[in-house]
Amino acid sequence: MAKRLIYLAHDNLHRLHGALREASPESEEIVMVESQRMLTSARWHRQRLFFMLSAARHFAQDLRNEGFTLHYLKAPTTATGIAQLQDSFSSVIGVEPSSYRLSKSLREIGLTLIENDFFLTSRSVFSSWAESQKLLKMENFYRWQRARLNLLMDEAEPLGGQWNYDAENRLPPPKGEYLWPQYPKFERDEIDQEIIEEIGELNLIGEISEMSWGTTRTAALQQLDTFLTHSFAKFGPYEDAMPKDQWQVYHSLLSPYLNIGLLHPREVVEAAIKRFESGDIPIASCEGFIRQIIGWREYIHGIYWHFGEDYRRKNYLGSKRELLPLFENSEKTKMACVKTQIRDIDQRGWVHHIPRLMILSNLAALADVKPEDFLAWMRRVFIDAADWVMVPNVIGMSMYADGGMMSTKPYISGGAYISRMSNFCKDCQFDPKLRVGEDACPFTTLYWNYLSKHQALFAKNHRMFQQLNGLKKLKDLPETLERAQEVLSKLENGEI
Repeated sequence: MAKRLIYLAHDNLHRLHGALREASPESEEIVMVESQRMLTSARWHRQRLFFMLSAARHFAQDLRNEGFTLHYLKAPTTATGIAQLQDSFSSVIGVEPSSYRLSKSLREIGLTLIENDFFLTSRSVFSSWAESQKLLKMENFYRWQRARLNLLMDEAEPLGGQWNYDAENRLPPPKGEYLWPQYPKFERDEIDQEIIEEIGELNLIGEISEMSWGTTRTAALQQLDTFLTHSFAKFGPYEDAMPKDQWQVYHSLLSPYLNIGLLHPREVVEAAIKRFESGDIPIASCEGFIRQIIGWREYIHGIYWHFGEDYRRKNYLGSKRELLPLFENSEKTKMACVKTQIRDIDQRGWVHHIPRLMILSNLAALADVKPEDFLAWMRRVFIDAADWVMVPNVIGMSMYADGGMMSTKPYISGGAYISRMSNFCKDCQFDPKLRVGEDACPFTTLYWNYLSKHQALFAKNHRMFQQLNGLKKLKDLPETLERAQEVLSKLENGEI
């Protein structure tokens, strides 16, 4: 009797979930495909491609060691690769893909798709929740998740009496010398070196010398243990801090592993709760971390599928500016905060969520960059940038390109927020307190320009009342708007 063929996507790398959950070498064979269309469709970050390909090949080797016959193909597209083997098997199955394009191509070749269980909330369950809501607020989803999954709950009430501890989790970087936690480095083996040589022939960006990203299940578990042992306790207070001398801060660095399946959210949550119950982890840190996993991550995934394929093309504010040169070259800006983030991305393909939102995305929004262009850049440069991750985060949250379908207000700020939550401004030539003049912070100038330009659209948004009221009080608004045009022109030319 012919065996069944399992298509294993590069983000399904877990033996206990997806199509491998009940698979055995006696009844199934496995196919994995390196799509040449994907590899060459953009100038990806080297660290991103290396991580994805190396993790897949290491996982493939683990399956071979278990006794599976595994076909690892390089083909023009994923679908054409699968089609090469399709007729030799009784059937071909795979997990619901994490992108619209791959979903369409796999259905076109007749693949049987099973429910994607790499999340704690299925697409159908999320849709049921969404259809019951007037507004798709993440906070409402998160509270519903806590109760549904019975996490950090005291019967029907949140453990500790609060749903979140944001007020306690907003500390800026410590002043003076500070001993940050150490994170593991991972040696590279023959598979890693083989991939580094192969991708050396592609037209890519970024460096590949950073050793912080392991590419095996063992490395993923080590990263989880390191976080829970050394960083978890102080994760909450410093999760929004942006120190210039420490890129990890107290973050878990688990998103790349979660997004390719080497870790499952359930095992991460269970490990975190177990560590919390040992008694030395503050509830503010535990709650903040749990919220990232069961709240934001699950919410973003649900939003991606709920809003549909055309959501990525939303441009509510009519933004038209091309991608700024500084996003491609850190030498094209003198802003200390932006220069540091672009350098960090170039070195390792990662910065944490606050620099992504309040520096990079904030600047793109204030500078009126086209959402699709900024989305394409974010997709290329981050090691954890799955399509489902970036589309809602860019279109909905950071660029407000959906006009409020997801977020109730734009996430924008002037230089004051960056100054409060980082230590970049001290050594920067721009003053976050100024909005006019050559030494005025571009963020501050552009913040007021943005509010002025879009005030008619935001006039009925109660969450924008305070900002728009502040705009009315500016005595130097004409000068600020004039300075904003100078700033935008210099940003376009890579001069500021």
